[in-house]
Amino acid sequence: MSLKVVRYSAFTAEGRGGNPAGVVFDASDASAEDMLRTAAEVGDSETAFIVAEPAPGHLSVRYFSPQREVDFCGHATIATAIAWAEKAGAQDLVFDTAAGEIPIEVEASPDGLRATLTSVPAHSEVADGGDIEEALACLGWRAEDLDPLLPVRVAFGGVHHLVLAAATRARLAGLDYDFDRLRDLMTRRRWITLQLIWREHDELFHARNPFPVGGVVEDPATGAAAAAFGGYLRDVVGAEAAGRFRIRQGEDMGSPSDLWVDASAARIRVSGTGRRLG
Repeated sequence: MSLKVVRYSAFTAEGRGGNPAGVVFDASDASAEDMLRTAAEVGDSETAFIVAEPAPGHLSVRYFSPQREVDFCGHATIATAIAWAEKAGAQDLVFDTAAGEIPIEVEASPDGLRATLTSVPAHSEVADGGDIEEALACLGWRAEDLDPLLPVRVAFGGVHHLVLAAATRARLAGLDYDFDRLRDLMTRRRWITLQLIWREHDELFHARNPFPVGGVVEDPATGAAAAAFGGYLRDVVGAEAAGRFRIRQGEDMGSPSDLWVDASAARIRVSGTGRRLG
């Protein structure tokens, strides 16, 4: 079955960069195999498929990487919301996903349309020591490379991510990992990405996100990981201290991306702009 795909870049910075995602407006008659094949042909880290519109502004959405279906994808959500708004007008939306209901607001901004998703309730938990050692070995990092003020935890904002905070920007920049070994660890632990973070200051974090379980070396912008990290930071420093902040991602890939996060409540808000590609 042939599906029509449009491509948008989500979480763009100054009108460029961001993370590309495929969007299929009508996948109501498509099988999972059709969607997986289409996602592999598109080749972006995620493609979103609208499989039903049970009510105006209420969309049922599934997400596929080139190698598997995932329960929730933040950048493909932002891309789909902006693509839908360009087609049907800016409006509040609700996405039914495998992770739960995701409310989305779309509004005009000086940089174009901006979408804000509200995650399912986010939380984090202490990571297993053996898993931490294995993850560090996959990355070629040492325990001394970590920021002692931001402990390693497994964070959830719709899907699970291992959060590792680097002590220096140079450590974050030097990403060169064992793809197969890390993929196998993440598959066993059901982590979707690693959220590698460096804190420049309390309102600006830099991130990189390996995604080998999806067949992708790295994402330049990861909304699901941003939501999970918001829950993590709220757990670690408290809601008032976490507050609102920006994640800058994709710089080391030549695709700068800005993700704006509000971690002051149980359900994390993540926003960004987007643009159509091609």
